[in-house]
Amino acid sequence: MSLMFKPLRRYADFQGRACRTEFWLFQLFIMILAMAFVAVLVTVTIMNPTEKGEEPPVAFTVAVLAAVVTYLALFIPRLALIIRRLHDSDNSGFWVLVSLIPGLSAVMLVFSLLPGTVGPNGHGPDPRGRGAPTTRQATMTLDSVA
Repeated sequence: MSLMFKPLRRYADFQGRACRTEFWLFQLFIMILAMAFVAVLVTVTIMNPTEKGEEPPVAFTVAVLAAVVTYLALFIPRLALIIRRLHDSDNSGFWVLVSLIPGLSAVMLVFSLLPGTVGPNGHGPDPRGRGAPTTRQATMTLDSVA
């Protein structure tokens, strides 16, 4: 559970690495928040239907404002987490710019699913606490790929 909120504690920390568990638990947290906001908006809309040309109820406006503020507040920690996740597989954080190109968001999905490098890499120590692979482990890994 602490991994779910670790990106909030490291709010604007773009250095270091983040493991897959931390990344996906934070995505789950964001999804739960989004579903809660949708549930509130649907409930408010059903309870207070508006006629054409009529202003929406105050509760609807407040819920939308709260959702927007929450999204903006979570934008920086989410971006930092994505960059730290890229660092875990020893990639540059600039790969996040690929997601701005329409149709290439799947590249970021693949990067988030890939396991991180074992042991320290150019971006810091392994977040899972694993040491550098021994020669035998590296050989076994290469043999299993072939």
